Amino acid sequence: MPSSGSQSSGAEALIAASRKARAEKTWIVTDGSVGMEAQGIAVAEAVGLPFVLKRVRVKGAMRLLPARLQIYLPPRWLLQFVASSEPLGEPWPRLVISIGRRSVPIALAIKRAGHAFGLHIQNPKVPPQLFDLVAAPVHDDFEGPNVVTTFGAVHSVTGTRLAEAAKRFASRVEPLPHPRIAVLLGGESAAFSFPPELAAGLGRKLASLARDSGGSLLVTPSRRTRSDSLEALSAAIKDVPHFVWDGTGDNPYFAFLALSDAILTTEDSVNMVTEAAGTGKPVYVERLKGNSRRLARFHELMRERGATRPFEGKLERWTYTPINDTELVASAIRRALHLETKA
Repeated sequence: MPSSGSQSSGAEALIAASRKARAEKTWIVTDGSVGMEAQGIAVAEAVGLPFVLKRVRVKGAMRLLPARLQIYLPPRWLLQFVASSEPLGEPWPRLVISIGRRSVPIALAIKRAGHAFGLHIQNPKVPPQLFDLVAAPVHDDFEGPNVVTTFGAVHSVTGTRLAEAAKRFASRVEPLPHPRIAVLLGGESAAFSFPPELAAGLGRKLASLARDSGGSLLVTPSRRTRSDSLEALSAAIKDVPHFVWDGTGDNPYFAFLALSDAILTTEDSVNMVTEAAGTGKPVYVERLKGNSRRLARFHELMRERGATRPFEGKLERWTYTPINDTELVASAIRRALHLETKA
């Protein structure tokens, strides 16, 4: 029979392993939206702790209870009514990063159950003090003593990432003539739509620009871009030099940002516009069908910052300081968790 000393050592080893797992782990909690996940990953990478992505949703009768009331339920009880792509249980994480209002009650339950540090990205629609830190873009108009205000979305556009992506796609892009215009397409959302007739019109404007400038087009759609809209735009630019990503193989998104001379993005995505502005290159914004007061405020601020201009079918040159507040958020987390300063 093992001695009590052996049993104690075994228990201590288990506790130490549990603490190590906790100390090295970040959970990113989202409802599965790609744009939201990208922001959470950007912050987690900048903090420097290993992370795991957990796509979550409430299930069963709990769906009938509004999220604003779910936050008052006992944490472990609420978590019994959560479906997740990864288990939600011990060892708990050291850091929980959540994004999206539907993830708020679940993230708070994890934070409370595991005594983790909780960061929420964007306006959580609950009192900010429920989290340790909130990173909210200035156009959300959300303030508090523990709120870090960012300019646009946090993102992972860095010089290193762009250089690596450029190398992978150099053989496909470098034969195309300058000026190269990267075209980042959004699509259908609650506030906007991008039907084929609008896509065809944008394609004609882009084709004319490429002919007049002697340049080329680098087009990448998002998951929200309708296939018939992409087809309409592709047909309109078929006679000018171009590279249209068809959704197969690696996404050249970061390579297009790196290898372009200017960038055009549709107005429906804060993420795409802010990521484009992370390059410091001229960014044009194309109108879609629909409207959003929140995004209108965002675009107004981006124009005032000197990063973007409306697309009017011509190319201009201007400069501004690249926009990326990800490190601002990450450094606040590292200070709170007493992590070493990132090199």
